[in-house]
Amino acid sequence: MELRVLRYFWTIAEEGNISRAAELLHITQPTLSRQLMNLEEELGTQLFIREKKRLILTEAGLYLKDRAQEILSLADKTEKEFENQKKQLFSGVISIGCVEANSSEVLAGLLEEFISEYPQVSFNMFSGTGDDISEKLDKGLLDIGILLEPVQTDKYESISFPDKERWGVLVQKNSFLAQKEGVRPEELYGVPLMCSARPEVQRLLEEWMSVPINEMNIVGTYNLIFNVFPLVENQVGAALMIEGASLNLKNEQTRFIPFLPEVSTECVFVWKRHRVLSPVTNAFIKRVAHAFKA
Repeated sequence: MELRVLRYFWTIAEEGNISRAAELLHITQPTLSRQLMNLEEELGTQLFIREKKRLILTEAGLYLKDRAQEILSLADKTEKEFENQKKQLFSGVISIGCVEANSSEVLAGLLEEFISEYPQVSFNMFSGTGDDISEKLDKGLLDIGILLEPVQTDKYESISFPDKERWGVLVQKNSFLAQKEGVRPEELYGVPLMCSARPEVQRLLEEWMSVPINEMNIVGTYNLIFNVFPLVENQVGAALMIEGASLNLKNEQTRFIPFLPEVSTECVFVWKRHRVLSPVTNAFIKRVAHAFKA
């Protein structure tokens, strides 16, 4: 006999009416009626006498109601005690590194929910490049990292974010490229470009343009995109980046133009393989895995 079914029976007994009980339990009346019939069949006895619009408990029903009250009260008390104990004992700090991408908003939502449930938990947030975050993960200075592909993940356990990031160029709003809905490789030939210093990103650009990096008009490289916005505004060059980084900063003097054909990559949630993590970190990883599977 399940606790759920006992709760259904007890609510019906209290209300004396299937419709009102179904409303309180937030289930349909036919479902509740079927559950009651199954319970009576399981116990081999009638629990209610149907009189007009009211249900009257039989002797067996009265006995079961008393026992159900005891069982449900004990179950509720036990569950509450475990919940209180979990909130008191479950504490610690999670150190997280995150690149500039839309994934930061997803991470913020998950952290807000987690910390609301476990008020003893706190976090340290580090923003940086993928290389910075990988280095700190390897040294044990970070528990978790949010990295942007292309990235080497063979030494990490990883979970892919559900949404992909589009690549393109950030241009000044008066640039001829700003009028386009998408930019093709041939339209960037000779255009002054600023690109990430990461070799993986430069290879991505080479593959899309089908041109070696040393034959492009690369006027500069950067690590954090925040520093590039003033350069784009002053038309020093167009900056290669992901769409999420431009949306987060919401600069009215610039515009993001996606690549055509489209190039998209995933953000990945990573932690060091074979490293012993704290219970708090493990619980947060499980929360993320569950959220992304939902």
